[in-house]
Amino acid sequence: MQIGVYGCGYLGTVVAACLADFGVPVTAYGSDAVNTTLLASGILPFHEKNLSDIVRRGVRAGRLMYSTHLQSMVQRSEIIYLAEDSAQSIEEISLEISQFCDHGQILVLVTPVPVGTAQRIENHFKAAGRQVVVVSHPVFLSEGCAVEDFNWPDRIVLGTTSSQAVSSLKALYRPLVMRGVPVIVTNHETAELVREASTAFLATKVSFINELSSLCEHVSADAVDLALALGLDKRIAPRCLQPGSLGGSFAESDMDSLANLAAGSGVSLKILTAAREVNREFCDRIMGKISKVLETVCGKQVGLLGLAFKPNTNSVASSTSIRLARELMQRGAHVKAYDPIAMPDAQQELTGNVRYCDSAYSVAEGVDALVLSTGWPEFRALDFDRIKRIIRRPVVVDTKNLLDGARMRAMGFEYLGVGRA
Repeated sequence: MQIGVYGCGYLGTVVAACLADFGVPVTAYGSDAVNTTLLASGILPFHEKNLSDIVRRGVRAGRLMYSTHLQSMVQRSEIIYLAEDSAQSIEEISLEISQFCDHGQILVLVTPVPVGTAQRIENHFKAAGRQVVVVSHPVFLSEGCAVEDFNWPDRIVLGTTSSQAVSSLKALYRPLVMRGVPVIVTNHETAELVREASTAFLATKVSFINELSSLCEHVSADAVDLALALGLDKRIAPRCLQPGSLGGSFAESDMDSLANLAAGSGVSLKILTAAREVNREFCDRIMGKISKVLETVCGKQVGLLGLAFKPNTNSVASSTSIRLARELMQRGAHVKAYDPIAMPDAQQELTGNVRYCDSAYSVAEGVDALVLSTGWPEFRALDFDRIKRIIRRPVVVDTKNLLDGARMRAMGFEYLGVGRA
């Protein structure tokens, strides 16, 4: 079974590499010759845990190939994944692919698209007399653990009326199906809605614990213990039940798309609206903590540890750290920052008087407050005795509850967690 993947961005690279790791031959198409050449050498333009190793393994084994020739990729493939990072021009790209389809290929839409897109594409194909089967196939990948999410999914969702397409994709996903991963077959619209609804529900869950963590601070309760107790309820589950903000390149677009769909349909999604508002306010809450402990941030040195929106990725999309840095500078603070991976991306996104440092200790030196804004594991292992000696004022604001607050206070730090007394 020959597989084609249209797209050599983040989504396409993950899909192509992981499918090739199943043992099937995959050809990934990209229009940028330089980028595809780099990918074929195992050099990725972004950071994603374990992905470069899988790309190199697939290329070495001859199962993963990269091409800039669309026609040859399409004609040799039985199943073609459309895996662009953006839904812009997705219908035009589908028609471009279909003109080279000559043996009833299956076009799998992995790119997150608004509800109704797959049906319009199918209608275009019928009007043009193209015999291409369309399958809506949302994948649920989170940056920083995309390989794990692909290989250990909670479910496989296929939106199609073609039993042949379902059989072909089940055969392709045999390693997952044999492991007991549920396969849900539904129509296009439901499959398209699943991804947006999942993101919105996650935002609601995170927003709920954010609001409770604020309450904890007022009644001397502990949000970490509360989250643990709630998460052990089998109806709730512990995953993603920690205070924080929901970020990433797809989260905002998923919620925007769902909100636009509801507005266009005359439906009011009040819970989604509230969840988005709470999610946006998390940065303001952290800013409030810093301002309160320092009395004013104007003229103060503030160090940020972490710029990526979460560990194990270089993505700074919707990052609380980036928003926090902007707000600090707007209020007159001098910002120093460090991230193990995301510095180049942050420098593109975050302009202004930011001093980028080469280590966490360089950030801590001489600052009035140190803010742990991304939960990189290496920050938990920092030598805080050393930091205590070089920091101007021993203030640590831990937005991820990464550290042991009691130990930090015993060391003489003013420690502020989220939702912790």
